[in-house]
Amino acid sequence: MAGVSLKCGDCGSLLKSVEEAQEHAELTSHSNFSESTEAVLNLVCSSCGKPCRSKTESDLHTKRTGHTEFVDKTADTVKPISLEVPKVTASESEEAVGASRQAEEMVVPEVDKKLLEELEGMGFSTARATRALHYSGNASLEAAVNWVVEHENDPDIDQMPSVPVNTKVEAPKPSLTPEQLKSKQQELREKARKKKEEEEKRIEKEKEKERIRVGKELLEAKRMEEENERKRIMALRKAEKEEEKRAREKIRQKLEEDKAERRRRLGLPPEDPSTAKPAAPVVEEKKSSLPIRPATKAEQMRECLRSLKQNHKEDDAKVKRAFQTLLTFVGNVARNPDEEKYRKIRLTNQSFQDRVGSFKGGIEFLELCEFERVEGSEFLFLPRDKVDMAVLNSAGSELDSAIKNPFFGVL
Repeated sequence: MAGVSLKCGDCGSLLKSVEEAQEHAELTSHSNFSESTEAVLNLVCSSCGKPCRSKTESDLHTKRTGHTEFVDKTADTVKPISLEVPKVTASESEEAVGASRQAEEMVVPEVDKKLLEELEGMGFSTARATRALHYSGNASLEAAVNWVVEHENDPDIDQMPSVPVNTKVEAPKPSLTPEQLKSKQQELREKARKKKEEEEKRIEKEKEKERIRVGKELLEAKRMEEENERKRIMALRKAEKEEEKRAREKIRQKLEEDKAERRRRLGLPPEDPSTAKPAAPVVEEKKSSLPIRPATKAEQMRECLRSLKQNHKEDDAKVKRAFQTLLTFVGNVARNPDEEKYRKIRLTNQSFQDRVGSFKGGIEFLELCEFERVEGSEFLFLPRDKVDMAVLNSAGSELDSAIKNPFFGVL
């Protein structure tokens, strides 16, 4: 009796056909199959609907679940199984050939490189030019343009074509007259030119936006720099005010100490602070009417330079030039104390008068630096034995501050 099923010798499964056996072998890697006279059943569990293909499977299902009722849906006649591979019909063969053709490798078609470059020069994309040359059979530039005109509205016009290997497409006959073709070429060139102009305009707009953005950033950076400079100047001004306040406090303390020392020398008792209060307004009034001369040489120089700037504040450039000239005189003496020519200044010299002598306070500053007027002479002279480097350094520091500090003399 011919076998009615195939049995897997590895796991004991019953299979109805060679195809099922092949699928089973691919899934499980089992290869030991043999014919069996045991029919492949179709027993369906009445309780849960699970199908069982043999009595062994139904017994195993009963043991696991306790279900004992099965409905036998196996066909009355069972066809003997054939171990031969089923023959393929003609239609199936054609379908297989078609599927194999579909599975062929797809490649970008070969086109005329020169014609491709010419089309790209006219403004066509590489994909569109390649597609046009391929489907026009690489016949000519006119044929490719003609194809583009006829297929311009195709959805895949700008997609790179892909064809099976060794596929050839015959060139279609042009359907446009030479005059129409020339007109279409001109129209396409015009479209390509307009598209290029629009792209250039778009790029120029982007560049303009970038320039505006960079300009705003530069303005913001400049504003921040000016704001920081203003804060720095305010801090310098505040520091200078504090310095002046400390200097006035030192002068006041010095006056109080001198006053107490005089009382002590005269044998008078120390002044009672409570009794000194009524006289304070009078003292303050005298102080306001008679300015107190600074106690130190540096403070006297600073006060002299402030007066010079206040008296000539209408011409800031000349005041700055006077400060620089004084700094040059002081620096020359400090660097060359033994050179008499640097310690001697002619008062009648026109350049000296224009730069320093004509300013109230200029000659006074030099006198604070120990320059002396020579009687019966037109010179200011600084004797060698009176050259004091500390005084000259103080003078240089005050002049440097007067030149660089924009608020010098304003407070």
